[in-house]
Amino acid sequence: MSLHQLNAIVELSDSESWTLVCEAVVGRLAVIVDDQPDIFPVNHLVDLGSVLFRTGPGTKLNGAIGHQVAFEVDGYDLESASAWSVVVKGRATGVNRLDDVLAVISLPPFAWHSAPKPHFIRIEPDSITGRRFEVSGGARPALPPAEAPIG
Repeated sequence: MSLHQLNAIVELSDSESWTLVCEAVVGRLAVIVDDQPDIFPVNHLVDLGSVLFRTGPGTKLNGAIGHQVAFEVDGYDLESASAWSVVVKGRATGVNRLDDVLAVISLPPFAWHSAPKPHFIRIEPDSITGRRFEVSGGARPALPPAEAPIG
């Protein structure tokens, strides 16, 4: 049965959710700073069953380290006109032990700009939830152009 036939929200398995987190190019980190919510876009990797990203000093680092955070990725599938969203909730910790730093520093580069980002942050998940749903009136790819008749 297709998502279109269901016309409902489909809960994704943990495995499906992690696959989408792995494939996502950018996610959003949600933190609480001075009793106010804040959200930061981050490019990330999935490593050892957790979300890993780099950052420089500042609000994002201070709001994340040692605190419960949420990390969200989402996307849209043109072929099926469906959207998906995955949220990972857990505790953010700094990667500080020398052997851990050496392990993560060898991962593929994932900083988008050259500003110093010396801090590695790992989100150890407490939960992951994912959903997929049809978008009412969602955009679909245009039909390929018809070939001109010969003759």
